[in-house]
Amino acid sequence: MSRKGKPEGAWLRPNELQAWLAYMRLQQRLGYEMNRQLQSDSELSLADYDVLNSLSAAPDQCLRVSALAAQIGWERSRLSHHARRMESRGLVQCGLASQDRRATEITLTPEGRQAIVAAAPGHVDLVRQLFFAGLPAELLAPLTDALEAIYQHIVHHGTLPAPAPEPDVRRR
Repeated sequence: MSRKGKPEGAWLRPNELQAWLAYMRLQQRLGYEMNRQLQSDSELSLADYDVLNSLSAAPDQCLRVSALAAQIGWERSRLSHHARRMESRGLVQCGLASQDRRATEITLTPEGRQAIVAAAPGHVDLVRQLFFAGLPAELLAPLTDALEAIYQHIVHHGTLPAPAPEPDVRRR
């Protein structure tokens, strides 16, 4: 039975299995390579980079824990623990929200801004080298469409709260 109580096949069909395993290999290997590069070049983890990147694009470079967690696809408790570790390194500041003192906000510090700016060129180079260099140009648009469709389906049917609308990344 599925999560919703509907009976389903116990196994993926061969074409589904092939696509799923290809995605899993890609996701795991790319995550490893990005994490290794960031740690080596910038002393940041991929998790640090995800947090810093989201905060750097946020209004006032500050987000509530719940909004940031939904945006990067983490549980609030994981983000809270990670943000405290980042705070001890001076990358972010955690505190009560100015508008609602019951909520916690995470704010990018000047040191955090400097870290993401310094890390971005190497990260971008790696993404271009490992991901985009291996993707034929004519497949970029269909891949983007497919990934966005799958993501929207997960947001709609998943258990994590939907993130706030993201800014148009083409304008950065």
